[in-house]
Amino acid sequence: MGAVSTTFMAGVELVRKGKAQPVGSLTQLGTIRLGKRTDNNSPRIKELVPLAELDDLVFGGWDVFKDNAYEAASHAGVLSKEDLAKVKPFLSKIKPMKAAFDKEYVKKLEGTYVKKAKNKYELALKIKEDIANFRKTSRATRLVTCWCASTEVFIKPEDVHSTPEKFIEGMKKNHPAIAPSMLYAWASVTSGVPFANGAPNLTVDIPAMQKLALDHNVAVCGKDFKTGQTLIKTVLAPAFKARMLGLDGWYSTNILGNRDGEVLDDPGSFKTKEESKLGALEYILQPQLYPQLYGKIHHKVRINYYPPRGDNKEGWDNIDIFGWLNYKMQIKVDFLCRDSILAAPIVLDLVLFLDLAQRAGFRGIQEWLSFYFKSPMTGPELYPEHDLFIQSMKLKNTLRWMMGKELITHLGQEYYD
Repeated sequence: MGAVSTTFMAGVELVRKGKAQPVGSLTQLGTIRLGKRTDNNSPRIKELVPLAELDDLVFGGWDVFKDNAYEAASHAGVLSKEDLAKVKPFLSKIKPMKAAFDKEYVKKLEGTYVKKAKNKYELALKIKEDIANFRKTSRATRLVTCWCASTEVFIKPEDVHSTPEKFIEGMKKNHPAIAPSMLYAWASVTSGVPFANGAPNLTVDIPAMQKLALDHNVAVCGKDFKTGQTLIKTVLAPAFKARMLGLDGWYSTNILGNRDGEVLDDPGSFKTKEESKLGALEYILQPQLYPQLYGKIHHKVRINYYPPRGDNKEGWDNIDIFGWLNYKMQIKVDFLCRDSILAAPIVLDLVLFLDLAQRAGFRGIQEWLSFYFKSPMTGPELYPEHDLFIQSMKLKNTLRWMMGKELITHLGQEYYD
C-alpha cells in the first residue's frame, strides 16, 4: 500500500469517476496499426484485444503498516490533497492484509503489521489463504498479483531455487536465500494467479518459480518497473548504436526522498537496484560486436536518499560520446520526474495484459511485456531485449498475432512494387 500502489488505485478510481485521464497507459490510450499505412486502420489497443474494463477492477494488498490506502496515500505525498479528497471514501475502504516481512531483507524498514509463523513455508501458506479469502470476499473471478513493494537486499541464485521441491524444503528450513517476495510469488503462482515483479529483487526469475508457472499454467513477468532514468537510457542508447556513435562513459545519479529512497540507502538493497540499472547498456550496445565503439565504457550509477525531494525523483545523466574521427561530444539529461506517477500506469497495463495473457492460455515468462521492465525476464539461454522500440514492436506484434492479424515488419517495400 505504498506510493506506487496507492497512486495506481487512486488514479484508476479518478479515471472511472471521469475526473482524470489515464496518461501513460498503453492499454487505455495506445493505438495499434493494422494492415498497410494506406489503410488508415489504427484502433485503440483496448478495441483490438479483449481487455478487462476499469470498472471490473477491485483492489487488495498487503503492507507492513496498518494504514488504509487513503492514509498510506496521504503519507506518500504523491497526489494532491484535492485529488485524494475525491477518492477518500473509496481508498479508506481498502485495508491491507498483514505482510510477510523480514527486516533482514529490507533493513531500513520497521514492519509493525506482520504475520507470525514458525517458518517461511507457513508464511507462504498464510499468503495463499489471503489470496483465497480475497477472491471470495471481493467476488473477483480472476486475480493478478503485482509486486510494488520495496527493493530487497541482493541475493544470488542458489541450489534452493533450482526446483519446486527444493524451494519448499528451503522454505520449511527458513533458508536465507528465500526472500519475502518469493513467498508472495510462490503463493500466487501455486494459486493460479499471474505474477508481475515490479522491483529488482530475485523473485519469480528463478527456475523453481518458472517451473511452477508452467505446471500451473500461470503467466509471469518482471522485473523492476522501467520508469525514469532507465526509460531515457533505453531510448538514447539505441540511437547511439543505430548511428554508430561511440560511448566513453555514462554517469547516472538519482536523488529521491520517498520510502524507496530510504530503503535504497541500505547498501544491500542498493546493490540489487544497481545490478538492474546497469544491465541495459551492455545488452543494447553489444560491446562484443562493436569493441571499438563500446568496449571500454565507464558506466556508473548512484542513488542518493534526499528526504526533501519526496517522490519527485531527479535523475541526472552525464554522457560522454564520440563521433567521426573520434571527436568528443557530451549529452546532459536532467529528468525531474515523479516516480509513482510514471509507475502507476505501468501497474495498470501489466495487470490488464497479464490477465489477457492468462485468458489466452499463455504461461510462463511473458517476454512481450519486457517493454515495462529494467531487467526483462527471458527464457534460458536468451539475452534480454532492452531497446525500447524493439520492445514496443514485440508487444504490439504479440497482440496482432494473438488476434490473428498480420504482423507489421516495417519493410515498406509493398508500397513501391
